[in-house]
Amino acid sequence: MAYQLLKGKKGIIFGALDDKSLAWRTALRCHEEGASLLLTNAPVALRMGEINKLAIEVNAPLIGADVTNMDDLNKLFTGAMDHFGGKIDFILHSVGMSVNMRKGKPYTGLDYGFNQKTLDISATSLHRVLQTAYEMDAISKWGSVVAYSYIAAQRVFPDYNEMADAKALLESVARSFGYYYGIKNKVRVNTISQSPTKTTAGSGVKGFDGFQAYAEKMSPLGNASADDCAGFCAVLFSDLTRMVTMQNLFHDGGFSFTGVTEAVVREFEKNSDIPVK
Repeated sequence: MAYQLLKGKKGIIFGALDDKSLAWRTALRCHEEGASLLLTNAPVALRMGEINKLAIEVNAPLIGADVTNMDDLNKLFTGAMDHFGGKIDFILHSVGMSVNMRKGKPYTGLDYGFNQKTLDISATSLHRVLQTAYEMDAISKWGSVVAYSYIAAQRVFPDYNEMADAKALLESVARSFGYYYGIKNKVRVNTISQSPTKTTAGSGVKGFDGFQAYAEKMSPLGNASADDCAGFCAVLFSDLTRMVTMQNLFHDGGFSFTGVTEAVVREFEKNSDIPVK
């Protein structure tokens, strides 16, 4: 059900890859809620072709931009304001990649060149996006920026590798820039820590299926779906959350504040003869 929460609002969606991605589902929901959109991704992602389907479905133009390139970001925001005829109202940052993970490097044996790329793409990119928008005065008063994080920024998840560090940095950028942008133009900046969601990127994490099943048992409400997350984003982009900023918001069915559940205890009791390593 749509509520026209974003009627008349204009936004940029970063990072939609395919119909499993959080950014893709969020773009669809924002469109349903009445928003006008512009889609962007890295040039290589645009060449893959999938995002063109989304652009047609939500009637949005596509502008390629490398989030680590300031010239690309300047062109993106200039193009967006030209297209919309003025400032934008919201931005979704859905960008992340662990180069060491892709290359099979463990956390205890990182390639630091790869690590620098991971941090630049997955975290510093949010600073670049916000700095560009800030300097160009591209976001309307009471605008909203949301970036996707993960609870591994606060807790250890061994197979999440260097992305945990990247998410911690991402959340720090959101807090710090949220302060300055709030003072400048009442723009709010938040991050969402979503349940483990079977996106194309998420499925590449070692042991993902097992952890997703564990999180389901550890969450009183169960895991939040990509479409659930899209709805939450729409609310954060709307005028209903104008005083929420600089927060990391857990959207995980209660996983983040649950010590243990009966379902998990029963599972261990069934296997109590197995030593824990």
